[in-house]
Amino acid sequence: MKKAKLALIMGLSVSVFFTSCSSESEQVNDSNTTEQAVDNPWTKPVPQKIIDAASKLELNVNHIRYDNFYFPDGTSEVRLFIEEDIVMTEEELLTLAAAKDDTKSGNEAGRQYSTNNLVSQGRTIRVLGYTGGSYALNSKERSGLQMAVNNYNAVSGVSLSFTLSFGTNTGSADIVVYHNPSSSGSGGSAGFPSGGAPYKWVQIYGLNNYSTDVNEHVITHEIGHCIGFRHTDWFSRQSCGQNTNEGSGGVGANHISGTPTGYDSTSIMLACFNSGVSGEFNSNDIRALQTLY
Repeated sequence: MKKAKLALIMGLSVSVFFTSCSSESEQVNDSNTTEQAVDNPWTKPVPQKIIDAASKLELNVNHIRYDNFYFPDGTSEVRLFIEEDIVMTEEELLTLAAAKDDTKSGNEAGRQYSTNNLVSQGRTIRVLGYTGGSYALNSKERSGLQMAVNNYNAVSGVSLSFTLSFGTNTGSADIVVYHNPSSSGSGGSAGFPSGGAPYKWVQIYGLNNYSTDVNEHVITHEIGHCIGFRHTDWFSRQSCGQNTNEGSGGVGANHISGTPTGYDSTSIMLACFNSGVSGEFNSNDIRALQTLY
């Protein structure tokens, strides 16, 4: 079956590094250096200092480029794209590299993993489905988002709760889910938590020809990143048919106790998905959520 990627956006505020040993991220909010978007940013040479920083974080240095990252209001910034699966600013990459501890996380295969930084316990997370212009969610994407939020609220024994509304007021939302018409391929992208808050921006793209269950799966997965979950197969990306280690990325890849060893072929947090996914948590996903929150 066709496989599609689920992307990670790395983002981190400098303050994160004073509260944890490392912090990678698909996450974090907004001490980013904004660069003006250009028509062909991928032609910009990648400086050696950027390559060195990515290497220090154990990221794949063979596939690094600049490209435009789009927000739901249509604005964009030039950011670094690494392995097509990780997106961050130069400042974030260099800060992560500077803050990286010498101690590395163990690479134990096939377990549930979390980042070092998590969302504050007992928090209500306000999710907004974006409805403005070309970045608006279509009816299938909205249904998938509703089902994704239901997935989280249905898990018992979890201190987090999620509310969902639709509109364009992104300022009051903790997580904004929107369609990116400028991305190629099929999947989604998001980031990791910072300062006790979830990562705010969840993009989905290329899902119109997939089922509502696939839309539910992708959005549930990306919200998982927003609250601190790493890919279950981050160490190999086996679900993508690869043998590539994503690296700790400076944010941590911490095994969640109680989840099993071995490749978990039905986890919603696998790096890639296929057209047959159900969109539901498996029992290990549920256990991981209950353990963290």
